[in-house]
Amino acid sequence: MPRRPMRMSEAAKAALATALQKLRTDLQAPSGFPDTVLAAAEAAARAPRLPDKDATDLPLFTIDPPGSKDLDQAMYLERRPGGGFRVYYAIADVAAFVTAGDALDAEARKRIVTLYLPDGKVPLHPPVLSEGAASLLPNQKVPALLWQHDLDAHGEVITSSVSRALVRSTAKLDYAAVQQAIDAGTAAESVALLRDIGTLREAVEAERGGISLSLPDQEVTVEDGSFRLSYRAALPVDGWNEQISLMTGMAAARMMLDGGPGILRTQEQAPTHEVTRLRHIAQGLGIDWPHHVSYAELIRSLDPHQHQHAAFLHEAAGALLLKSVYKSFHDHDHVPAQTVHAAIAAPYTHCTAPLRRLVDRYAGELCVAASADREPPEWVLAALADLPGRMERAKGNAADRQAVDLVEAALLMDRVGSTFDAVVIDTDAERAHPNPREGQVQLAEPAVLGRVASAAVDLELGASVRVRLERADPAFPDKNKRVLFTLA
Repeated sequence: MPRRPMRMSEAAKAALATALQKLRTDLQAPSGFPDTVLAAAEAAARAPRLPDKDATDLPLFTIDPPGSKDLDQAMYLERRPGGGFRVYYAIADVAAFVTAGDALDAEARKRIVTLYLPDGKVPLHPPVLSEGAASLLPNQKVPALLWQHDLDAHGEVITSSVSRALVRSTAKLDYAAVQQAIDAGTAAESVALLRDIGTLREAVEAERGGISLSLPDQEVTVEDGSFRLSYRAALPVDGWNEQISLMTGMAAARMMLDGGPGILRTQEQAPTHEVTRLRHIAQGLGIDWPHHVSYAELIRSLDPHQHQHAAFLHEAAGALLLKSVYKSFHDHDHVPAQTVHAAIAAPYTHCTAPLRRLVDRYAGELCVAASADREPPEWVLAALADLPGRMERAKGNAADRQAVDLVEAALLMDRVGSTFDAVVIDTDAERAHPNPREGQVQLAEPAVLGRVASAAVDLELGASVRVRLERADPAFPDKNKRVLFTLA
């Protein structure tokens, strides 16, 4: 499931224009595509490599935010005659347009991911492809990787396969409309089945100990000259939709582990100090987290409609994402020791967003080969060793964090000199250059993180403190100190 980008009103964008431009400069975000890449994209859009299989009779549909044009996934759901369910899941076939070593491929390998910034995105591929010929837009025939998952009556996957096919989406739906139709009982059967399958998959996830973060939308506005941050909780359909993507990522990982070469998205269990830090953040936000309650149980108990819970979910997402790494292997003898993604509680890979993430094009190709019991293309095998390192250099997480830092500074701009209740969530006592009198605090309200310095006493992890805001400057050169507090 693609991340949920921070949204800004036009007034907020205008007020933060200088800081937003600096963010793009700091991230070295490209401002456009070279002419050679645009020309290659136009040529590819006119002449993609089309598959032999025609699945345009499947009435697929997409679910995305309103206005989205880079549509990676489309689905069709049905009941199986003998019981259970069948899920058809089409993924945009970027490799039908991009050839290894060509200008499009070289540019994508530089960009690695689509960057989502508060004032707009920086796409991985030129829009003529990502929002046009390669996108699963309604009523156009598009090459895709078509997955078929057969599930039993409890939502457990029985078999999965994937092959190239020509597909056609029949409807572009959005989350709110789908939720309304399902709740009202007016949704078409295939759409209505998303609730049945999604809730079953959520139960399967809980049973295996997995976690799904239902992140709320964040919107920044300007009201009476001051910045405001609001949260809009995700709908149940967001989670049901995500379960289809997660199921596909797990099936893809299993294919790779069973069939030979692969690239996995793995995650170790959170270290004790990270869990301790998150507990302090929960405490600072007034969230009760009993010691006998696991992290996964806590996440499932939170209500994203509540401001404090929404803030904690965003911070938890950052902590999880930063601990995930890619690992590739060429054969069974070199499968990594760690194959499980701890948050998902199963082997997993990224394969459902190739318009927006480089690695998915390679993962999809590996799965098509594994499903057909043949060797993957040489261009995929040649990239495997370099791909994990390249993906780790992607700037998506940095863009997210810096955007949040910028917005938090803006929220507090008119409150310099004010005092706040806070909790110490990190100290520099154990850094390479230890300084126990500096660290990080989390405000109770508004839910903002910032650097803190103490003149007289050492900071104590988890301590409740009163702090004075000394700086809140979205354009401050040191992005780590845009918000600065001292102990009051």
